[in-house]
Amino acid sequence: MIDALHRTAALLAITCLAACNGAGHDRTAEAHEAAEPEWTALFNGRDLEGWIPKFAGHPAGENLRDTFRVEDGLLTVSYENYEDFDGQFGHLFFDGEFSSYEVRAVYRFIGDQCAGAPGWAFRNNGLMLHGQRPETMALGQNFPVSVEAQMLGQREGGGERRNGGVCTPGTNVVMNGEVVKDHCIGSQGPTNHGDGWVEMLVDVDGHGDIRHFVDGELVHSYSGAQLDPRDGDAKALLAAGAATALDRGTISIQAESHPIQFKSIEIRVREGR
Repeated sequence: MIDALHRTAALLAITCLAACNGAGHDRTAEAHEAAEPEWTALFNGRDLEGWIPKFAGHPAGENLRDTFRVEDGLLTVSYENYEDFDGQFGHLFFDGEFSSYEVRAVYRFIGDQCAGAPGWAFRNNGLMLHGQRPETMALGQNFPVSVEAQMLGQREGGGERRNGGVCTPGTNVVMNGEVVKDHCIGSQGPTNHGDGWVEMLVDVDGHGDIRHFVDGELVHSYSGAQLDPRDGDAKALLAAGAATALDRGTISIQAESHPIQFKSIEIRVREGR
């Protein structure tokens, strides 16, 4: 998929350069704009083709209790077949790795949280970025080593719960020139009440800047994603030869005990990345 995107972007760039040869600054700007890569859907609206589930305590590829499913064209995390959550944290990985790109998801939380789940997981999901591949996770591992653009919701009439923070399972990030070792770093984003649709866009520049946008508003910015040598799962990756600095990896969504639906998940990969 990445190669196809690169070929498309290259053809567009060649076409624009030929058309704008000898033109002024305005025509050059138009050519640059036309050469921008297009958005490509990661979720096809029909099924889970191209995605790999991984649940704690189960091998990669097993979709525990049909948790991840497509309902009415929406990618859905459902707890219909659960009596109790029982620590069954899950993730759904797109089968590929990316470095420099924008990823955009339109989602909404629905219904009630699964019984037996931790309170912090209420209306909680995320886009897991620069992640490890699912087959490299330990059988009982709860979360992939990754950087999470956190999706948080709030019930109607509830208090402030700002959306768009960052969490760092097995990783650290850099803010204001310093490595931040806190697991979760809140944002100044909006509080999204109820079951309305929300758009989250994350702009990822390899090992450089990562920026979170909620409904078009910049809510978080950091850089320097890296493995945390204090973390057991990250230690295993380092021992296997992984570099400390993270400049690419998988994208996944979560099953953390609260039902959620995704209308779309799209990516725009930068040329050569």
